[in-house]
Amino acid sequence: MSLLLLWDNWMRHNGKQSMFSPATPSQQAKTVSASAVAGAASASAASAATTAAPANAAAASTEVKSETITITTDVVKADIDTIGGEIKRLELLKYPDSVDASQNVVLFDQRGDQIRKEKTGFFGLFSGTKDVVVPARIYKAQTGLVGGNFPNHKSGFVAQPGNRTLGDAKELSLVLVSEQNGVTLTKTYTFKKGEYLIDVKHAVTNNSAAPIAPSLYMQLIHDGTKPTGGSMFTGNVEFYAPAVYTDAEKFRKLDFEKIESGKEVLSTKANDGWVSVIQHFFVSAFIPQDKVAREVFTKKVDTNLYAVGSIVALGNVAPGATATMDSRLYSGPQESAVLEKIAPGLDLVKDYWYFAMIAQPMFWIMEFMHKFLGNWGWTIVVFTIAIKLALFPLSAAGYRSMAKMKVVTPKMTALKEKYKNEPQKLNMAMMELYKTEKINPLGGCLPILIQMPIFLALYWVLQASVEMRGAPWIGWITDLTKPDPYLVLPILYMISMYITTKLSPAPADPIQAKMMLFMPLLFSVMFVFFPSGLVLYWVVNNILSIGQQWVINNKIVPPEHR
Repeated sequence: MSLLLLWDNWMRHNGKQSMFSPATPSQQAKTVSASAVAGAASASAASAATTAAPANAAAASTEVKSETITITTDVVKADIDTIGGEIKRLELLKYPDSVDASQNVVLFDQRGDQIRKEKTGFFGLFSGTKDVVVPARIYKAQTGLVGGNFPNHKSGFVAQPGNRTLGDAKELSLVLVSEQNGVTLTKTYTFKKGEYLIDVKHAVTNNSAAPIAPSLYMQLIHDGTKPTGGSMFTGNVEFYAPAVYTDAEKFRKLDFEKIESGKEVLSTKANDGWVSVIQHFFVSAFIPQDKVAREVFTKKVDTNLYAVGSIVALGNVAPGATATMDSRLYSGPQESAVLEKIAPGLDLVKDYWYFAMIAQPMFWIMEFMHKFLGNWGWTIVVFTIAIKLALFPLSAAGYRSMAKMKVVTPKMTALKEKYKNEPQKLNMAMMELYKTEKINPLGGCLPILIQMPIFLALYWVLQASVEMRGAPWIGWITDLTKPDPYLVLPILYMISMYITTKLSPAPADPIQAKMMLFMPLLFSVMFVFFPSGLVLYWVVNNILSIGQQWVINNKIVPPEHR
């Protein structure tokens, strides 16, 4: 299995087709025109609100020249189009791209296929570069009105004068105004210093002679093209998925492919919650005003393009009156402490897979330690020491049991010879021997069995925690979520594991004993591709085990059982 996974990883690393997928992601990419996106997404919002989109929306968009307004703060750079007032690009200024460190992570985006230079080679050997096709990406935040011939995300907006760079100010606002058939929609984006949370305010003014009943839609649109590169071993597992949350149904992670096939079309009414698109380490989420009735929907809006959003009824607006609705848009890193404060359940976008019950409290403990240590690498070291101390009594009991098994090995061999043709009698005799000698035959396995869930949960903590993305330890370890570039930790693991195996009581079964000697090499090869933070945990664990075994062998296990 290890060799198979190594070969598959090598193939994908060099741009070849994986053995586990029918086609490479770049072969599945589909380019979608911007005009098709705008038209289809508008139809989606209208359909979800059970009303027709304005017939002259396209005409309205041609009357106002498209202009890109760029808002720059200390943490984000956002491009907002005056056509529709949609956020069409958002760059995170504090997070370098995982492949090209000279570029920043970009969330919202609209681009065609791109050619990117990527390094080749195997951990520094046979190094070079290759051209990699990065599939087209469409990812936007859109809002507008439905329920009549009102401004929507295809209508032309006029940007009001104001600052476009935050500078020393605490916040800045971009005000966009659109008027259509006597109805004015004023959309205000407010960006704050040091925050990825954007306040989005909509004000609808009825300047017509008749009352209106508009609904406000807020949606995220995203293509269904699968990301290129990455594997579960390299700490770079990219994915994109819509996700929704309501207090009644809790967190639901959805799938673009199921939306495509019609197996996961969502239409839910609620008074709370949010909609989002999640990816590895980052999330974008529209959070409507709390305690306001809304309809949550998902929809296929065009070829390889999907929407997830909320629709909020604004009620009847009399002539000359104005209705307002406050909402928020978070687009940034999945930092647990931040997400917990923004909206209930938003921290659930961090995907710990099936190990959430262990991984979440594990991360909380590590985060508490990190406040004092200031380095995630040393946090892992201290956390490992704490786990080892907590499990010491169990480990001592396991080693006692293993030592006793070694003493009774001659008796076990005699029983096997006596009942070699009578397996049932042999089992009964072995059970009686264990009972008489007060031995638990599985006692030596307990320390490993307890540590495996911790090991797997830590793997997912490293995979899901953006707090550790790009976090260094010492010297050559510059990112704990990526493999050790010089293989120092895997080699140290192999050496420490070999010493640990030699110090442990030898298994009674000679075949088992040989397997135990072979295990260090096997795991070292696997750890070449694992996040360095995970290998660091196991290396520290083994070093502590060497000292622990010396204590157990010399202080706890009686001499006659050694």
